[in-house]
Amino acid sequence: MFEERLNAHLRKTLRRGRVAVTRPAGCPELALYLFDPAVLDGPLSHDEAQAVVAEPAYWSFCWASGQVLARWLLRHPERVAGQTVLDFGTGSGVVAVAAAKAGAARVIACDLDPAALDAARANAHLNGVALECCDDWHRRPGAIDVITAADVLYDPDNRPLLEAFRSSASEVLLADSRVRDLGNEAYRCEAVVAARTWPDLNEFEEFNRVRIYRCGKNKG
Repeated sequence: MFEERLNAHLRKTLRRGRVAVTRPAGCPELALYLFDPAVLDGPLSHDEAQAVVAEPAYWSFCWASGQVLARWLLRHPERVAGQTVLDFGTGSGVVAVAAAKAGAARVIACDLDPAALDAARANAHLNGVALECCDDWHRRPGAIDVITAADVLYDPDNRPLLEAFRSSASEVLLADSRVRDLGNEAYRCEAVVAARTWPDLNEFEEFNRVRIYRCGKNKG
């Protein structure tokens, strides 16, 4: 059921598209429904290429930053254990799933894209965890302890999110491969990790270095 629903979403963008269960190289602890590159037995047609550009299925790829933050949470479960976590711009849901696996009491996957929320639900089920979904940041549940987000600052217009996150939770965990300097001293770089989008999109090497930032009242 989940696979069929995700395939229907994907084929709105790419007629030949389908998903397959895979484990991203940067976070092999989790299984995810992601785009299956085996369907591309030849170059994209002009119409297919136009459709991919016009309405990209971001949720069908596990971006480098998402993999890195997900694995970091699995290795540092104390950051989310017993907490209410909201994953902003959840995409495939990889970070939300990791938070749940790490022992979060409640996880909310937040994304404007209905297909992304379906992907988050599917990937949560695949990994044996439960998530709630929210399609509007401005209508999010209250009492959030931790906000997570990966690769949401690619547009300079999104920079105000840094302060919005700070004011909405006691701790914020960000991962970003596009922005080297957040321009906000409240956020401290915790780690720099190499990773690649899965399936690999052969991006510029500069986008394969992910920085994890943390902003929180707890200094431990």
